[in-house]
Amino acid sequence: QEQLVESGGGSVLAGGSLRLSCTVPENIYARTMGWVRQTPGKEREAVAVMSDLNHQTTYADSVSGRFTISQGNAKNTLLLQMNNLKPEDTAMYYCAADRRAYLASDWYIRHPTDFGFWGQGTQVTVSS
Repeated sequence: QEQLVESGGGSVLAGGSLRLSCTVPENIYARTMGWVRQTPGKEREAVAVMSDLNHQTTYADSVSGRFTISQGNAKNTLLLQMNNLKPEDTAMYYCAADRRAYLASDWYIRHPTDFGFWGQGTQVTVSS
């Protein structure tokens, strides 16, 4: 039983920035890592996914140009830099990973529940 550990959520004014961090246990051999957000009453949305397959990174249209997913200096650390935050970005953000080597990042954008490993979530609240 492996669980991702994430941090960095909080409250910020519109236009501000937050940086989320996630530690991915090395023994899950993740080929894909990403961030998924959930707001009650709305569809779950994968906002940023990076995959070993074709070395691809895919962003949801709603965050493109504002969010950046990357690996930290520690290779097992996943980061999400969120700039120019908007009230509609308010959500619970989950770090997620998957070990399958044959799925591209855009697969998880279309199927955000398909990750095999999850963190417990960190709340992001953006006020106008």
